Order: sequence, then structure tokens, then C-alpha cells
Amino acid sequence: MGIPETVSKGMQQTNALFRSAVIQNRQIDALDKVYTSDARILPPGAPSIQGRAQNKDFWQQAISGMGIVDAELKTVNAEAVGNDVIEIGQATLTIEGGQMVAGKYVVHWKQEDGIWKWHTDIWNLNQ
Repeated sequence: MGIPETVSKGMQQTNALFRSAVIQNRQIDALDKVYTSDARILPPGAPSIQGRAQNKDFWQQAISGMGIVDAELKTVNAEAVGNDVIEIGQATLTIEGGQMVAGKYVVHWKQEDGIWKWHTDIWNLNQ
């Protein structure tokens, strides 16, 4: 990866928080520590969504609607762009019943309140 180790560790902590708190334990308010306050998500097949409340609503519905029980995120490449980072990654979602769904994502990271957070998040599934 083309970023400092401290930045990489911060990103890993945020990704781990998304997995453990948001997905596995359904703590939707933990998204405040995952996304920036004005973050935008671009889900597949849907309009873009911006802002904390809207992002929380989206994930609440997506997690329960799809029955997501786990989300493993793996960085493939990360590069510094000014003070920000662009990450390309692979995701593996586990759905209730054990079905695994593979996908890919791009996240534009920004530091907010001393935490590396997702500022722009786009993904799609491997089909």
C-alpha cells in the first residue's frame, strides 16, 4: 500500500468497527465513527445517498432486508491523494443461512475528528 502505516492501521480499525459493531451487532449508531458527517454512499442500482441520518437508514434497511450477518473487507490497494486516501477493496458478505456473496468497493477516506472515515463509498457485487 502506498500510505503510512499509521493511516493503514486507522483504516483497518474503521473497517473492523463496521464489521463488528454495525454488521455483526446491529449497532447502527456506530456508523458515526465509520462515515464522515457529510459522507455519500453510492449503492448499486439506487440513487446516491448523503448525510448521517440517510446513511444510517440505508444500512438499517440493507442489513435487515438482505439478512447480512457478516462483512469481511480486504484492502487490495490504497493510495494517498493529498490529505485523503483512495482504497480499492474486496468484500465478502455472509447472509443468514451461510450464503457468501463477493463484491468489490472503492472508498474515498478522509480524517475527521482524528479518525479515518469513509467519505465516499461505492460498491457492487461480483456476478
